[in-house]
This record gives sequence, structure tokens and C-alpha cells, in this order.
Amino acid sequence: MPRRLVLLGSDEIALAAFAAVCALPDVEVVAVYSQPDRPAGRGQAVQPNPVAAWARAQGLPLLQPERLESAHAEELRLLCADLGVVMAYGQLLKEDFLAAPRLGFVNFHGSLLPLLRGATPVEGALAMGLSETGISLQQVVRKLDAGPIHASISLAILAGEGRVALRSRLGVLAGDLAVRALPAILGGTSVPIPQDETKVTYARRLVRADAPLDFRQSARQLEGRVLALEGWPGSTFEHAGTIIKVGAAVVDGGVEGSPVGQVISADRQGVRIACGSGSLVMKAMQRPGGKMLPAGEFLAGHPLIVGEVIASAEMPAFVSDRPFPRVIKA
Repeated sequence: MPRRLVLLGSDEIALAAFAAVCALPDVEVVAVYSQPDRPAGRGQAVQPNPVAAWARAQGLPLLQPERLESAHAEELRLLCADLGVVMAYGQLLKEDFLAAPRLGFVNFHGSLLPLLRGATPVEGALAMGLSETGISLQQVVRKLDAGPIHASISLAILAGEGRVALRSRLGVLAGDLAVRALPAILGGTSVPIPQDETKVTYARRLVRADAPLDFRQSARQLEGRVLALEGWPGSTFEHAGTIIKVGAAVVDGGVEGSPVGQVISADRQGVRIACGSGSLVMKAMQRPGGKMLPAGEFLAGHPLIVGEVIASAEMPAFVSDRPFPRVIKA
């Protein structure tokens, strides 16, 4: 008799893992839980998220509650699920929901736990300048990403790799891990290993206020920040009353005697800015309403003058060795 599984996810990173689950022998996906369709894009047309669109295309039963309530736990019990599989769903699961499947829930997480628990493990790894990250498959418990680990796979972070490319590769890796590890979980032979609580770090959700750059930090930190915040909220600085977005930046050597934030050079090779340690060469920039342009093209329409100083802004950390305060939504 096929094992009955439910999938919970909303983000594109989960698609490879979910496709791998569907392809497992003797498995039937009896429901997919995903976030409701929401307005998106410039036109703000209501659209499904990638997992919801995939579930519909596969003809899988799709459930999209705004918030999981006790009625949904009862609904799940009636599905007689053996296991729930979660990746990037976007809601915390309460005790009654967690208890509904026979084997509980497992979660694919985009880091090598206990490092980078929380909402932004991929971005956290890039911001910290880690040389490797990976995917962990953990048993879900009520405490955030704290469940014991069934299996994990590591992945080297490539030089200059940004958030989009790294998330794509981690998604594929989650699919590989699903094939390797889920059969043993379904068969009851996997023995999860508790996490080392002395090595825990946390990565909070990103907010728009994370975008401004602080040139008082090292150029290496700023390079990691630009890679981590690729897309949204992006990395920005203010110049002549305009918020400029930085699309690509690399570390250069130190600059003797230059004040932090000073423009050292500005040409087709990039805009070189003195930092707290080293210098940062911004290779691509964008004005509000414009396109992301190579440095030379950008400077033709918005000059930055050698010798002027770009103001720094506070740059809130989004990785910590302690839990971040919970943000209460209005």
C-alpha cells in the first residue's frame, strides 16, 4: 500500500525536492499545502506562488489556508497521512498539526544545521562569507529549526556566487537528499541525531531597512552583503539625493590615507570606494526606475566624482548567535 504524504511549501527552492518526493516508489502525495495566491509584480495581479502553480499543474490536491487553525489539523488527520514534508512553507506548525501524520513532519532546511536556523539561511551564509553550506533534513519540532537531523549534504559556495544561483543549486541538492533519505524515514529505520545547541546561529527575515551599505565595514563584509541581498531588498547607497542600487561588487586592495566612503576611482572598471578595511569596486548600479547598468554606462548618466565621500548608513546584522526578537505583524 502506498505511503501517503503531504507536502508543505511556497517557494521555488522546494520544487526539486517535491518533484523527487512524487517520483519515489510506493508514495502517494495526498495534499499540497501552500500560501494563498497573492498580488505580485508591477501590475499587482493575483498570482499563485511557484509551489501552488506546480501542484495545480501536477493535478495534486492543493490547500491554501491563510493561517493554519485547529480545523486544518483535523482535515489533515482525515487524510490519514504517513508523513509531512516541508520546505520553505512560510508558516509555523502547531502541535495539533504536527501530530496529525503518523510519522510527523520532516523539513528541508537550507543550511548545515545547527548553523543558520531561521528564515534566511542562504542569505546568512553569503553575508558571513562562508565557504560551504548545504541542506539539512530535520524532524520538525515546535522550536524553530531545532529538531534532530536525519541527514544532510554539504555544498561549496562558489566565488562570486549570489543568492539566486546558490538557492537554485541548494534546491537541486534538496531533491538529491529526498531520494537518499526519505525511504529510510518512511521505513522507520532512520535515527535522527540531536543538534549541538552550543553551535547554533540564527538568520532573521530580511527587511527593506537592510539595504543601505555601511562603508565603515570591511570590503569583504560588503561584498558578501551585496551577494546575499541580491534582488530584494538589494544593496544601496545615497548619492546626490538619489538611492543607488548596487548589482555587483568585488573586493579590492587597501587604500592608504583615504577616508571611509571616499570615491577612489570611477570609470568603466567600476566605482572604487574606500572601506573600513580594503576597498569595494562596484561593478553594476541602478537608479530608481532605471535598469541595472555596467559601471561605465551608469556613470555616463549619473557621475560620481573622485574624491567625494559617500555617506555610510547603519547596517543591521541579520545573523546572530542568539534568537532575534519576534516581529509582531500588525
